[in-house]
Amino acid sequence: MFKLKLVSVLIGSLVSANCLAMTAQIDPDNPNGYIVSRGQINAAQDAKTPNPMYDIWAKALETRANNIVEAISPGATTNPANVQRVERVFPQSEWNFLTQMAAPEYTYTRFLQAIGKFSAFCGDYTDGRNADAICKKSIVTAFAHFSQETGGHIAKTNTSDNPNGLEEWQQALVHVREMGWSEGQPGYTTGCGQNDWQNKRWPCAQNQGYFGRGAKQLSYHFNYGMFSEVMFDGDATVLLNNPGLVADSWLNLASAIWFFLTPQAPKPAMLHVIDRTWVPSQREQDAGIGYGFGTTINVINGGIECGAQNKTKGQPVNRIRYWEGLAHFYNVPVETDEENTCWQQTPYGSLNLNGATDVLYTNWDGNWKYYADRPGGFSFECELVGFQTAYSALVPGDYGKCVTNFYGSHASWPTIRVVDEDLTPPPVETPPVGGIAPWIATKVYVKGDKASVTVNGTTTHFEAKWWTQGDAPANGGPWKQIP
Repeated sequence: MFKLKLVSVLIGSLVSANCLAMTAQIDPDNPNGYIVSRGQINAAQDAKTPNPMYDIWAKALETRANNIVEAISPGATTNPANVQRVERVFPQSEWNFLTQMAAPEYTYTRFLQAIGKFSAFCGDYTDGRNADAICKKSIVTAFAHFSQETGGHIAKTNTSDNPNGLEEWQQALVHVREMGWSEGQPGYTTGCGQNDWQNKRWPCAQNQGYFGRGAKQLSYHFNYGMFSEVMFDGDATVLLNNPGLVADSWLNLASAIWFFLTPQAPKPAMLHVIDRTWVPSQREQDAGIGYGFGTTINVINGGIECGAQNKTKGQPVNRIRYWEGLAHFYNVPVETDEENTCWQQTPYGSLNLNGATDVLYTNWDGNWKYYADRPGGFSFECELVGFQTAYSALVPGDYGKCVTNFYGSHASWPTIRVVDEDLTPPPVETPPVGGIAPWIATKVYVKGDKASVTVNGTTTHFEAKWWTQGDAPANGGPWKQIP
């Protein structure tokens, strides 16, 4: 059994270690704002995400251009390597075998295109793991969930509705739209129009419905917006304005692959549960969460389907039946440390991770701690948090957007502008008087810095009580007189 070893990084130690020297300065173009250098922003982000898992997670979400994806077709020699692997381990004959009841919008070509968008799905491994076996297990896992989310659920013995006697795990992808909904129906607009960061980033379009579509039944405007950004180079409006594409194009399967690859910290990506890139934290292990199909249920819908109270509930029982039937048919091995069930697990939504030092988070929020040596006591930094925000640690540039409050989601946060120039003050050449250099109006002083002021031949020494720039020492305020 292969188990990937990763460097362990303690979040608690990161917090204390990340008190960086931020030399924020008054913005010359905005006297009520501040500027920080891009170098400081990048250094702060790197200091907070040293664990290699961040790079692994981000790489799993890398995408190919849509013109490459739309050129993919079964058997094409130009197909990307991960698509060719899928064609080898799961050829069209197997697709046809599992989709005999499927809606016509789901095709093998679109399945390959959806996979082709993400190079990490059925991708290569360079550390001894069997990429073909992981690919096969990933597809079987996906189909077990498809069978629950969009399946027919018709008993094999029901010959009137199931004349071919198909197993329920052969009835995936029957629905491309949520039952009872059709295009042109506004709906699932909870939260639309509110003055919050979600609506600033993913504004609802008028007369559009964000009901469930596709193999994973993508729902709600914020999920359509997030998915659209991934599919269309950061443009959320494509699917917010035309959500029907998630039903009528290869996006109906790509939405499920995207979900399969995306960690929702502290929940891992399903791929990384399957290929064991993820290593469960001690809190997760104590909560019964480890490797196996059961954890993928917890990732998808743990609050409703996991825990002892849901042991006999229909949804998880179905998923497990479908997984076991598919795994048996396709000879997918189940390791001795893997559990197919999640009734013995604490749902992720109920898992108390406060104080955990071996859980990695993937969202940025403002660091609200007070810093006496910085203007206004603001940190001018963001920190990792265990809840969803407008900014992801896996998306390039989002840390800088968090610091500059790009979506206006930080109440009372100062106006911050990032500049490319180095803001490190130049060395002071003026000879010190009594060992203390003269005060310079344009220089940034932090708590403990000293300056001297000479008036009519008399020199007085001062020490800064907190961050200051441009405040004359003789006026007091941030300065105190010292011998």
